[in-house]
Amino acid sequence: MMFTQCTQKCVSSVLLIVLLCCILSPPAQASKSSEDIRCKCICPPYRNISGHIYNKNVSQKDCNCLHVVEPMPVPGNDVEAYCLLCECKYEERSTTTIKVIIIIYLSVVGALLLYMAFLVLVDPLIRKPDAYTQPLHNEEENEDARSLAPAPTPSGARANTVLERVEGAQQRWKRQVQEQRKTVFDRHKMLS
Repeated sequence: MMFTQCTQKCVSSVLLIVLLCCILSPPAQASKSSEDIRCKCICPPYRNISGHIYNKNVSQKDCNCLHVVEPMPVPGNDVEAYCLLCECKYEERSTTTIKVIIIIYLSVVGALLLYMAFLVLVDPLIRKPDAYTQPLHNEEENEDARSLAPAPTPSGARANTVLERVEGAQQRWKRQVQEQRKTVFDRHKMLS
């Protein structure tokens, strides 16, 4: 319970830091960095020349075959025919947004991994060994006995901790699932 509150505080503080970084970062300049813009030309095979993809950082108005395809693979008189086959697209992306999304994703995954480690390390310490559990010799006999007998509880004691109540509900659910499996698979009947 305490760890869950700590995890929520950690995640919320990380998200707050990321948002502050995004807000306080300098505004986007008119000339974007070379990683954020590019012109991509896809040229199919032409005569004896194989197809090729060309990328170049140029402005949107210069995004055409003549400015992007270098070196030109065809002689001067075939350039126009070759460029008509090429399909050029101007692409723009925001690397800042991509970085922020990755940071948020990694923060959430990290918080979940911390929570899993907490459960793996602390959960066995919290759980008490069940004195009523007996080694299973025959699974069907054990299922029949559990479906007929009420759930074992300590004599005179009530399930007063949250963990005991959750364990009791979990045991009831497991018995119901086992009974449904037995009914469906063994008797080939659907419960209604």
